Amino acid sequence: MANYQIDQTDQKILSFLVKNARMPFLEIARECGVSGAAIHQRVKRLENRGVITGSRLLVKPQALGLNICAFISISLSEANKYNLVVAALKKIPEVVECHFITGKYAMLIKIYCQDNDHLMQVLLNTIQKIPYIQATETMIALDEGIDRQVWVKDFKKTTFDKEEI
Repeated sequence: MANYQIDQTDQKILSFLVKNARMPFLEIARECGVSGAAIHQRVKRLENRGVITGSRLLVKPQALGLNICAFISISLSEANKYNLVVAALKKIPEVVECHFITGKYAMLIKIYCQDNDHLMQVLLNTIQKIPYIQATETMIALDEGIDRQVWVKDFKKTTFDKEEI
């Protein structure tokens, strides 16, 4: 996907949709000062350019009894086997994210489990048995301080005054 320059109206549209993907286009149009048809056309263009890749329903893991969120760093015995390891991880329903990273470890995954026993079961009997996984390091999240989509507003301000913090 080539870089696509978005204007202020596109930024406003994205800002509304990131907060609420079900927000009616007519409501967004009123907020942006354009017609509903214009919003529809812009959203379609953003989809066609790959800026918007879909929408989804978000489910709170704790509502399903998944009370443990863990991040697992994985080192591989052979880095070129990354795709095989990813394919195996995709088969584990507890794994919700997987990233190929720089640093000491090759991969970082995020998983949800019911409790510590469930986490230990997934680690020992599933993840650590995948070929080419050499070692893992697990960090359990105690709290999620920020949960949001990509920020689509103006990126100019990156410093904070003490009063803002």
